[in-house]
Amino acid sequence: MKLLLSILICITAVSFTYCPSIQDSFTTFLQEHTPTSLSHFFAKKISSNSAHSELELDSQPPPVVLPITNMSAARAIRQVFLAVEQAEGAGARVRRSIGTAKLRNFSPFLMLDHVTIGKGAGFPDHPHRGQETITYLLSGGVDHEDFAGNKGTIGPGDLQFMTAGRGIMHAEMPHENPDGSPSVGIQLWVDLPKNLKMCEPRYRDLRASEIPLATADDGRVSIKVISGQSHGVDSVRDLAYTPVWILDVTIRPGGRISQPLPQGWNTFAYTLSGDAIFGSNDSTRVVKEFHNVVFEQSGDYVEASVPDNAESEARFLIISGQPLDQKIVQYGPFVLNSQQEVYQAMVDFQTASNGFEKSRNWQSEIGMRMAH
Repeated sequence: MKLLLSILICITAVSFTYCPSIQDSFTTFLQEHTPTSLSHFFAKKISSNSAHSELELDSQPPPVVLPITNMSAARAIRQVFLAVEQAEGAGARVRRSIGTAKLRNFSPFLMLDHVTIGKGAGFPDHPHRGQETITYLLSGGVDHEDFAGNKGTIGPGDLQFMTAGRGIMHAEMPHENPDGSPSVGIQLWVDLPKNLKMCEPRYRDLRASEIPLATADDGRVSIKVISGQSHGVDSVRDLAYTPVWILDVTIRPGGRISQPLPQGWNTFAYTLSGDAIFGSNDSTRVVKEFHNVVFEQSGDYVEASVPDNAESEARFLIISGQPLDQKIVQYGPFVLNSQQEVYQAMVDFQTASNGFEKSRNWQSEIGMRMAH
């Protein structure tokens, strides 16, 4: 069987190289059908410089964030669209708003999934290379286990930052909650800079109790500062290699927020509940839950509010990231910069080499739940 699979891999690689239309079609198929981490949970370079030090990897220059003045410009809205819910995997429902025809490869963001999963589903052993995943659990619980012996659990309000780097094989399995409720979460896939594609894998958890809270507009606005800064409050640092800001914002009726953002970064908001007004002056949009609000790259801040007479508060995420000037070639769970690197990742995984050595004959304990 392994010999047959190797032959198929070689045929696929040749097709990628000499027939781009086949590559495009096959990549699309795999993105839609290959298990890809909690995107299905909550739904589905080779380089000699692989040993980067933590100092080298974390020494990012601080972004330029300008204070709001009379000369500041609000970011205009580029597009707003509903993340349509669809079936995904076994027993899961997913709203994918990045990684679709509406918004694909919004650098550095590769995918955004808002996922609800019930009893009897999960994501057993699968590989990754070349990206980071950020999982934000809204309710329920998720267990994690990988081939390096790392294990852990995140609960409501917790996050896990996973850097796949040169290679990881892991399983992610949701809890069956005592009250029968599903597990719900957000997973964001973030591209890695080309020079870090082959870094060593790592995990960093952020517990709900560790997330600092900022307030604005006389307490009518609350902001969980997961990553970045808001209204004088800084987040816990060094959680991801690719610079990303993540703010969980709740606005009560009558509240308004003007949130400064790093200059030149790509930014969007994803609405979780309630109705919010995005934009300012004569250019505003009322946005309901489960929509993605994509902002223009130019501008100093984004503005959002909830009218005094609103029936409920509104909650949404503001997410901003430093764009990467590089080509993206994605084959399911492998995200690299060329077709040759994708082919090499397939070979490395199949032969358990160059970062995937520990995958040989490895099986997770939590992944065995799917067999029972």
